[in-house]
Amino acid sequence: MLDVKCGSGAFMATIEDARALAESLVTVANGAGLHTTALITDMDEPLASCAGNAIEIIDAVEFLTTVKQDKRLKEVVMGLGAELLENARLAAPGDAHDKLEKSLSTGKAAEHFDRMVAELGGPRDFCATAHKHLKGAAITREIFPQRGGVVQSIDTRLLGIAVIEMGGGRRVATDAIDHAVGLTHLMGKGDKVDAKTPLALVHGNDAHAVERAARLVQEAYRIGARAVRGPSIIERIAAK
Repeated sequence: MLDVKCGSGAFMATIEDARALAESLVTVANGAGLHTTALITDMDEPLASCAGNAIEIIDAVEFLTTVKQDKRLKEVVMGLGAELLENARLAAPGDAHDKLEKSLSTGKAAEHFDRMVAELGGPRDFCATAHKHLKGAAITREIFPQRGGVVQSIDTRLLGIAVIEMGGGRRVATDAIDHAVGLTHLMGKGDKVDAKTPLALVHGNDAHAVERAARLVQEAYRIGARAVRGPSIIERIAAK
């Protein structure tokens, strides 16, 4: 099961390039005897309402424990999961989504994640104690739009660069990563913003880096009168 991203935050920016890559990968994999399909998924806006290392882990834990599940993230996770179960013959077509929902609602998915963390040397109760193990940043700042309106488009790549500016990613292999920094409460396409409704919250440990990240967040958002949001799962690619 392959997830091929498409959009401003992806390696393949256009649907044509993403489709060509997906078709090539699926053809090679199936030609080698491995039953494979691909979903082309949208990255013209953040998949979840956050970005950053520890921040995204917290978001994943909240998803698994059903505390908070961003709509776009859930659509893609469930779509990929269903495709994977059907490809592996672990669910009949049409039954996979129900199996996934049951795994979440019963806590089985979170239990499996805790076991994975424990096998890697982490605590066995990570989902219940994630905030204890993942430190937050010292500075939190709301970033407001330069004018009110509706989020029309988002340069997702710039949001990633904003996280890197605060030390959340490497420019060179020797860079140390600050796992606490990142973005939360990211607005999506179609959301209304104004002088009292921020585009995002920036979390950092250096005031100058937070300022640079704030400018990048403002630059990433284009505000207009209306917006068109496309599907989170754009296309399915299977062997021909």
